[in-house]
Parts: sequence; structure tokens; C-alpha cells
Amino acid sequence: MTDVTSAKTARRPHHWRRDLIELAALFTAVVVADTIAKTVVRGAEGPYMLVFSAIALIATATFHTWWARRHSHAPPAGDPGGSGSTPLPPATDTRAHDDAARSTSGGPVETSLWRMRTTVRDTPGSLAALCTALARHGVDILTLQTHPLAEGTVDEFLLRAPAGLQANELTREIAAAGGRNTWIERADAHDLVDTPTRLLGLATRTALDAAELPLALRQLLGRCRIQSLPAVSLSGRPTGETAPVEGVLEETVIRLRDPNGGVLTIERPHLPFTPTEFARARALVELDARLGPRIPRSQDVLTLPEGNEITVRRADQRDLVAARAMHDRCSPRTLALRYHGPVGDADRYLDHLLSPRFGRTLAVQTASGRLVALGHLLWDGDETEVALMVEDDWQRRGIGAELLGRLVAMAVEAGCESVYAVTQSSNTGMVAAMRALNLPLDYQIEEGTLVITARLAGVPAPTRPRLPLGER
Repeated sequence: MTDVTSAKTARRPHHWRRDLIELAALFTAVVVADTIAKTVVRGAEGPYMLVFSAIALIATATFHTWWARRHSHAPPAGDPGGSGSTPLPPATDTRAHDDAARSTSGGPVETSLWRMRTTVRDTPGSLAALCTALARHGVDILTLQTHPLAEGTVDEFLLRAPAGLQANELTREIAAAGGRNTWIERADAHDLVDTPTRLLGLATRTALDAAELPLALRQLLGRCRIQSLPAVSLSGRPTGETAPVEGVLEETVIRLRDPNGGVLTIERPHLPFTPTEFARARALVELDARLGPRIPRSQDVLTLPEGNEITVRRADQRDLVAARAMHDRCSPRTLALRYHGPVGDADRYLDHLLSPRFGRTLAVQTASGRLVALGHLLWDGDETEVALMVEDDWQRRGIGAELLGRLVAMAVEAGCESVYAVTQSSNTGMVAAMRALNLPLDYQIEEGTLVITARLAGVPAPTRPRLPLGER
């Protein structure tokens, strides 16, 4: 609509009754003036009549002005905008919310972030009732996602609330407003990223590195347990683990077909999955399947104390032949310390260990291309294991400590809270390498097996330079 059309539409209709009243008032004024003039000329009280007539004229002019303003400029009843719409409600006073966000000293109140999910009826006004309940407590809604269900809707909020507001208070208010099955937990600054941006970031990480898929699924779905169940056991027998191509959603369990064979199982007992979350997880797995095997091919060349150069790089199942050759050169003691079982079964584990589905593997090779050490960072459900093996002739040169430091750095970057190593108390090299991390360590011994756990909470992602091993 153009400005000209708008101006024509806004013009008010002409009222003939107002003109008639003004004409009658003018006629009355003329008659009154004529009467007063005759009285002044003929009577002795003429000056008094002039004063009274002046007062009457002033009163009449005042009344006329009030009448004109009321009927010429005020909009018709029920039409505040001049278009026949209903009257606007009074503006909401937002000062109450501002006051709730300020302390008595005039500064901002300390706040905390919450992630909340609740189920409401799929009826008009249900979401408004939740928002009203949150507003009463000065809670600010930062993001909102809706997950449609067959019956009702799951609303997921990211909230900024006053620090003094407790989770049980918030849950009680939501229940009174019609929410049910409410779940709430603390959030952090990473949750401030909007959902489409976060999904694109997870897809990019998955596209660059096949080992990122379990981590991406965990960041997508929150606290959950992810297991990859292979179709073939270590002994070569079928496990019977299969899943439909489209996957299966069973309340708190998602089962998806693993692109490498077998099944990816995702469990979240404390919070049922929604169809929306199931679709997102399936899309990430399908992306991984379409891209096929892939790992970053970056590598670092390091110098040993005696001057020899070695290369540290990522490894996968394409290094299986070289890894088996390294096994053949290792002593039975080295294999036993690494695998805690019969030496003859060591080769069976390699295909599993080198698979990006179960974690990340670092390999050390010499200038001639021979593999002399392997380091593994393994996703064990919601925990993370580190494991090392160095060929006998290359031990005591700092290679194990170098691999362990890099694996822990990967764990920190992946957001892991801790890493653990399973070894024997007689494996002094592994114990010394864990102590050299300078991290809080927990020790647990059971029947000769030593489990050392390093706590990573609060450790920043390391940016240490790659120094020659002789300088460490």
C-alpha cells in the first residue's frame, strides 16, 4: 500500500450534526449581542450588562473549544487507531522484570543458566501459561525448541534465572502451569549456541573425522551412554547384532545401524528421546555412512635424544598389517602387559582398536615407515580409556610419555571429564607416564590389576608446542 492510499484511508468522514450545532451557536451569539446592545443604549445599567455579556461570550467560546476538540480529534469509541479495531490493552509494565534483574545496590543480580524440558498439552495458551509462570520469578527465556509428540508437545528451554532460584521451585511452578514430566539441569555457556549452528558444527566435525561420531552424538543428545556393538565378535563369530536401516526408537534407547557393521546403541535412562532427537541422530549416522572411512592425515615429526626422527600420526584399520607386524616383533611380556590376557589373542584386538568407531589411535613410525608404537583413546560408554604399547627396542626413549600426553590432550578437547588406564602394578613405565601428566590421579587395585584415573575437570585444552623428545 502506498503513502497516498494510506492518507486517503486515514481521512475521517464529515459530520453534518457538528456543523448544525456550530451554526446554531453562532446564531444565538448574534441574537444575544443584539439584545445587549439595545439594552446598553436604552437603560442605565448598560455597563453592567456589557460585563456580563463578556463573561457569557468567554464561557461560550470555552465550551465551543472543548466540544470541537472532543468531536474533531478524538477517535471514535473502540477505534484507537482510526481503523475500527478493538482498543489496545494497556502496555505491560516491564519495570518489574528489570527490577527483578537488579540488586538493591543497583547492579545486576547474579544469574545461572538452566536447561529445562517439560511436556504440555498441544492446545492454544499452554505455552503462554509456562512463560507467565517463568516471568513471575524473573526468569528470562533465551532459547526455545518444540518437539511435537503424538499426544502433547515437549518444550525445551534454555533459561537465565536468578541464582537464588532453586530447581525444585521452578519445577513446582511449571507443574502448576500445566507442565508434566519436567526435567531440569544446569547449563553452561556452550548451550547458548543456537541449535542449527550447533548441528552444523557437529556435522562438520563428523565429516572431518570418523572418530568424532560418538562424541557428536553425545554432544547432540546430552548425557547418554553410547555403545558400538560389532556384527562379528573378536573370535570371528556373528554376534547377531542388527538394526533396521531406518533405526529404532524405544523411549530411552535409540538403535541405529552402524556404517561399519553392527549396531550403535544410545541409552539415556533419565530422559526419554523425542522423535526430533531420533531424526537428528539418524542424520549424523547417515552422513558418516556416506562419507566412508576417513581420519585427519596431519602428522608431526619429532627428534629422539639420540638424533633419530620419528613421525606421530593418526592411524586406523588401514594400518592393520603394519600393526600386526609390530606385534610379531614385540616380546610376550610386552604383549601381556598391554592386553592382560593370552599372548596368542593379541592380534584379534587390533581390528577393534584401530576402528575410529571405538576411539582415536596414534601411531609412531620410523623414517623407514615401520610402526613401532600405538596409543589408543577409547570411548568406553560414558568413560574414556587410554592404552599404550611400544615395541621393545624403542622403549625408554620417551615415546610412551609423548603418546600419552597427546591422547590426554585429545580427551580434553573432546570434553572428557577423566581418562583411565588399566595396567599392572609391575608396569612401572605406564605408572611413571601417568604421574608425569601432573594431574589429580586416583588408584584402584583389584587382584593385581591397577586402574589409574586422571581427572581432567578444569584442565584447559593444551596448546603446548611440539618439542623434540630430548628436550622434554
